[in-house]
Amino acid sequence: MNSYLAGFLLGLLLLATIFITGRGLGASGALKSVTVAAVGSVAPAHTGSAAFYKEYAGEHSGRPLKNWLVFEVVGVLLGAFISGLVSDRLALKFEKGPSATNRARIFGALAGGALWGVGSQLGRGCTSGAALSGMAVMSTGGILTMVFIFAGAYAFAYFFRKLWI
Repeated sequence: MNSYLAGFLLGLLLLATIFITGRGLGASGALKSVTVAAVGSVAPAHTGSAAFYKEYAGEHSGRPLKNWLVFEVVGVLLGAFISGLVSDRLALKFEKGPSATNRARIFGALAGGALWGVGSQLGRGCTSGAALSGMAVMSTGGILTMVFIFAGAYAFAYFFRKLWI
């Protein structure tokens, strides 16, 4: 898709989300809800005594998997699958540079995912929630988040560029 059209459509989706739900887009809240539900089913005594789970229960009434962010992420995954199926791009493959191995790509993806998970909790939200939704409402924190996301990406790109060229 044309990147300008995709950006425009993402902006419309973000405005609709803010209008309908009163909140912007985000993914880390869904991961937190799934984690709370999983730990609650495996170790209910732990969730009843740990401060993190008590705080979560105080902020979110009802069952964790009924959070709208869980439905958002499920919709994103289903939409991506359908998009790949319709456009004939549905295949299991490793996208990597010519000098990278499959093992390095898998390790990098897992390490990056773990860092994203930890960082999204330390930062109280993921890039979608902090940067996109924050910028949509002209939040200083959202603007600074986006600036530092790009600055960090350009700084790290210098060190990892040889894996892609």
